[in-house]
Amino acid sequence: MTIITLDANDSLPLIDQIVNGVKKLIDEHAIRPGSRMPSIRSFAQDHGISRFTVVQAYDRLVAMGYMQSRQGSGFYVSPRPKPQEALAGGCEPDSAIDIVWLLRNSLEHRSSRTIPGAWWLPASWMVETGIKKSLRALSLRDGEFLTAYGTPSGYLPLRELLRRRLLDIGVTVDHAQIVLTSGVTHAMDLVARYFIRAGDAVLVDDPGYFILFGGLQSFGARVVGVPWNADGPDVEAMEALIREHRPKLFFTNTILHNPTGATISQPVAYRVLQLAEKYDLILVEDDIYGDFHPAAATRLATLDQLRRVIYVSSFSKSVSASLRVGYLVCNPALAANLCDVKLLTGLTTSEISERLMYQLLTEGHYRKHLDKLRTKLQLARASTIARLEDLGFTLHCEPAGGMFVWAKHDDFANTAEVASLAAGKGIMLAPGNMFRPHQEPSPWFRFNVAHCDDEATFSFFRERR
Repeated sequence: MTIITLDANDSLPLIDQIVNGVKKLIDEHAIRPGSRMPSIRSFAQDHGISRFTVVQAYDRLVAMGYMQSRQGSGFYVSPRPKPQEALAGGCEPDSAIDIVWLLRNSLEHRSSRTIPGAWWLPASWMVETGIKKSLRALSLRDGEFLTAYGTPSGYLPLRELLRRRLLDIGVTVDHAQIVLTSGVTHAMDLVARYFIRAGDAVLVDDPGYFILFGGLQSFGARVVGVPWNADGPDVEAMEALIREHRPKLFFTNTILHNPTGATISQPVAYRVLQLAEKYDLILVEDDIYGDFHPAAATRLATLDQLRRVIYVSSFSKSVSASLRVGYLVCNPALAANLCDVKLLTGLTTSEISERLMYQLLTEGHYRKHLDKLRTKLQLARASTIARLEDLGFTLHCEPAGGMFVWAKHDDFANTAEVASLAAGKGIMLAPGNMFRPHQEPSPWFRFNVAHCDDEATFSFFRERR
């Protein structure tokens, strides 16, 4: 029995026709989650095609998360994520291990809850006064920038300023190599759209940036985690994974890494670049926390000069998440291509936000603001570490700066379960499984030191020891 219609004369390859057809049936619930799919042999016979074609199509559907392969049993439709309803009041403990819950619930209820698992700085720490002043000044200027689209690569004066800032970290570029984006997540999305096809292997940090994992999987990528040590990626494990999976890209957060707080060492950075050269790998370096580092730090982009590195950063963590101003930097030809992807998928970025950021950076607000932030974070980090160690927590490493501490406790091995209990008390924790590529179990918690001044967090752990 045929389940989809195939057309041998269609310009679309048969493999793509199968993938698209089965996806449509699953998305429209014509085939229910848990249903057994026809075997490769019967699908091929019923549709008059080769088994090899069906194998490739099924492999893609498995990689995209639509199907599961069960040893000795066949292929089944994967369970689909259930939509999470907005919470009217308190937390639902069972939702505490859900990444979507972490995103939605933490953002919707951030003003009324204890949030040591947050990924942002407190509003009171940010440059609200400077933003208001710059907004007033910007509102008095005439120009179509208030109502028109921006330019494809973004506001030129800001890109020129970023070019000079990149010189300060030893990266020499032309402004044409800089494309402004709506934050780092947008920058990485553009890279993923350009390079990744369904079934491609992509290396990521393990643990790492969980929103990235979901984005990559939405493109059908096979996400493969590279373990992180106190001095950066485990290069021996990385080489073994490259040999096994032959990935195209490695997305990595090198300075004040989220979630561990570690910073890559120069020897490890050199080794990562050697592996990229040896195996023809593109490195996407996320440097969103670099400005929080109190000293000079090693960057892949500096050592490589953007031969194999795509450098991404933003001001979302240090100035304003609402402005959504980020950027990517790479070789000229690739920058032009990624700018085209930007135009095709979202047109231009907000020139109002970009002009506002330019004013903040050029009027002296940012440097003074960073000095204050580093001091506040240093004090908060020392206090949080002392209190965690007093409770018996062990640190992955002692970060040189930034907002995150990665810690574990022998009494709290099941961090997902602990997070569920904490959610019932109105405390949002960030359990380690959330930061693993496939939410594998983890004994670690990520603590945001800027949000650890609430006694409720430590009382919760003290009562459960």
